[in-house]
Amino acid sequence: MTTPFIEMKNVQFAYGERVILSNINFSVKQGDFAAVMGGSGSGKTTLMRLITGQIHPQQGQVLIEGRDLAAFSAAELHEHRRRMGVLFQHGALFTDLSVFDNLAFPMRELTRLPEAVIRDLVLLKLNAVGLRGVEHLMPSELSGGMARRVALARTIALDPELMIYDEPFTGLDPISLGVIAHLISRVNKALRSTSIMVSHDIEKSLQIVDQVIFLAHGEIMFSGSPKEMRELDSPWVRQFIGGEADGPVGFRYPAETTLQQDLMG
Repeated sequence: MTTPFIEMKNVQFAYGERVILSNINFSVKQGDFAAVMGGSGSGKTTLMRLITGQIHPQQGQVLIEGRDLAAFSAAELHEHRRRMGVLFQHGALFTDLSVFDNLAFPMRELTRLPEAVIRDLVLLKLNAVGLRGVEHLMPSELSGGMARRVALARTIALDPELMIYDEPFTGLDPISLGVIAHLISRVNKALRSTSIMVSHDIEKSLQIVDQVIFLAHGEIMFSGSPKEMRELDSPWVRQFIGGEADGPVGFRYPAETTLQQDLMG
């Protein structure tokens, strides 16, 4: 049996007495692409922070290729992160650096490659996202879609084994969204990376991922294929996919008093 690249076993995490994740169990196979979905406050960001080793669970284990991430030494944790590429929600390009220097930054920081090799790699990565020729531009000179593609090129600069996408489709027009989705799918297949994506874009995400992990109130309501998710008879999933205003996630905050009591004093 092949060891999963990422596995969570009975994970629980809380900030003080506020439980964020409870009894989380799932695994992602080497080379698979998983989407983490759920409403605001469901624990998606905390899940990503556990995978990157920024925090550790109070209970349970986060396993990377079968090894407990909490037991990694500082050097092993550094190596884990070096093998990782992260595409931030709004790209997070360095505004004072050119496109070329943005892409060259991780190569210069994390490798000892000569500048001639770095130049060639930057051009290859830009070509992979269809933007060779913009290397001299500043981030302020790019459109939103172009900036996201440059950020993706920087994310894959060192051919990471683990890719993390944080809302990669946010704020993009339909054409740019389609381009980014196509590029993300193509890049993952080319690199054979194991990938985790937090996303609220249901239709586009279900077209490109192998697995969906659906969170609600800090618990996993579903983990399986996009086809299985579409066929699932769950009020939580149905409300999320349908964008319904009311359901298991209520429209109204559960106030302790009635409106009449508040108005009448």
